[in-house]
Amino acid sequence: MHSFLKISSAIDALNERVGQIVKWFILAAVIISTVNAVIRKVFNVSSNAWLEMQWYLFGAVFMLGAAYTFLKNEHIRIDIVTGNFTKRTRDWIDVFGHVFFLIPFAWILIYHGIPFFYRSFAIGESSMNAGGLVQWPAKILLPLGFMLLLAQGISELIKRIAILRGEMVDPHVFVGHHGAAEAEAQRLLEAAEELAKAKN
Repeated sequence: MHSFLKISSAIDALNERVGQIVKWFILAAVIISTVNAVIRKVFNVSSNAWLEMQWYLFGAVFMLGAAYTFLKNEHIRIDIVTGNFTKRTRDWIDVFGHVFFLIPFAWILIYHGIPFFYRSFAIGESSMNAGGLVQWPAKILLPLGFMLLLAQGISELIKRIAILRGEMVDPHVFVGHHGAAEAEAQRLLEAAEELAKAKN
């Protein structure tokens, strides 16, 4: 299991780095959007290339940032259903979900996404809008994003199995919305117990 945890750490480090880089794309998109709007209003000039660049940057943040979001345990969960389960049961649900849903889904999108990108690249596909950008850089985001997500899914599966085997402590016990609610509930319970003891 130690070797697998090393692989998991390497994947985590990769997606951490990608996430830190992708954060800057949001700032770039905001700056481009602002400058483009000012130029359009002041000089009555617009550019499809700059508009499409905003979409490309947004797509990059969404696709390349998904694995980073998963790494940080900030993805959407159905806590309203699983919130009443024990921690161990939730861990098993995660294992089941990773094996039977996340990993196969990511693999299917990679399998279909590579030819989708390659066809665009091979013909030098460009935007249908006048002055628009070439489209393959946007289309490569699909398989690339799901490759990162697949890798992170494998990493999370390794960590979840290690946690179930008692070989590591869950790094996200008190992280995310559900964890924060659990931590707050625990804090209030301890405060109530202390208050009850003080009264006695």
